[in-house]
Amino acid sequence: MVKELSVALYRHLLGLQEGDGSPEQPADEKDLHLLCCDIDPVLIERAQQSSPFPNCISFANLDIMDSSSREPFLSSYLSRFGRSTFDISFCMSVTMWIHLNHGDRGLVEFLAFLSSLCTYLLIEPQPWKCYRAAARRLRKLGRNDFDHFQSLAINGDMAERITQILTRDCTMELVCCFGRTSWDRSLLLFKSNGSNHEDRVLPEQQQ
Repeated sequence: MVKELSVALYRHLLGLQEGDGSPEQPADEKDLHLLCCDIDPVLIERAQQSSPFPNCISFANLDIMDSSSREPFLSSYLSRFGRSTFDISFCMSVTMWIHLNHGDRGLVEFLAFLSSLCTYLLIEPQPWKCYRAAARRLRKLGRNDFDHFQSLAINGDMAERITQILTRDCTMELVCCFGRTSWDRSLLLFKSNGSNHEDRVLPEQQQ
């Protein structure tokens, strides 16, 4: 899934059709680069081995909540392009897992970190019913509940709650809501109100 979504996004941004571009002659006419991160090393290894655009799409195994590893890694990546931040970040189906595993504080810290990285942020929050479904799956497997699930004060309409955090606390503005996906998830585009956001490349967060 990591590779398929990333490659499809890359093709879409460059207006490429299926089959355009190759490892020998990558379609980098517009100097577009994607950094795609996932916490699952197996998925990243598979993506690295089969990417059709290895010069333009980088795949990295990264725990985005581990500041000791994320900050030097992202700084090193950006320095290759003489930049300190990204044009846009895509955060697809990640927020619930950050929230369940790191609590309210972790979600707020994650959103603040993302907003500091980019001019634009496209985010796909999982609705609250997905939280309940994830907790039920754990119980059916006879495992302990998520550490933070019962204590989450940020709950209910997660698209609205995340919008509030990004616009109130992270100096971003909501540009557009692109409706809902087939999984009943909102796609929300935000833009930074900060002044120090130029000359960037593209990161992507997946989980």
